[in-house]
Amino acid sequence: MSMDAVFRALADPIRRQLLDSLHARNGQTLHELCVGCDITRQAVTKHLAILEAANLVVPLKQGREKLHYLNAVPIYDIAERWIGKYERHRLQALGDLKRDLERNADES
Repeated sequence: MSMDAVFRALADPIRRQLLDSLHARNGQTLHELCVGCDITRQAVTKHLAILEAANLVVPLKQGREKLHYLNAVPIYDIAERWIGKYERHRLQALGDLKRDLERNADES
């Protein structure tokens, strides 16, 4: 799965709203997901298809219903790849600053 597909899927506010809804209550039907949206059922279906293609939503048939579940792994991968590496640099800089300040305090 490409990170580009995940970024494209996350770029749309409706899709983020659908993910937030699944985060609040996982395993919702299309009907349940449509309740919080001000768009048509067909539009929600198209947004869900994009989220499924990005592997952010996993559908599961249960009897006659199709339940949708959040898959947070691609978001975690983005956090590790893009956010984590920048945070590590900041944390290392803060650690270096702390050591320098402590060393200067000990010399005083």
